[in-house]
Amino acid sequence: MPKKDEKKKFTTVSIPSPLFKKVEERIKGTGFTSVSSYVAYVLREIIAEEEEEEEPFSEEDKERVKERLRALGYID
Repeated sequence: MPKKDEKKKFTTVSIPSPLFKKVEERIKGTGFTSVSSYVAYVLREIIAEEEEEEEPFSEEDKERVKERLRALGYID
């Protein structure tokens, strides 16, 4: 259970007014209750995609695969 001082902290990020208005229009009729909640969602998605793009195998994993392929005669 989080301690009282570990509550979510927020900060302010400024975006141009025309962009804010476009986002407001975009979220109408969706489950997003504010521009801030939509922007936070989009940023989380972008960060998650970047993290997924990180190399899925370590160098150790690659070496194990190469050793196995050598043992099976697929590579020299």
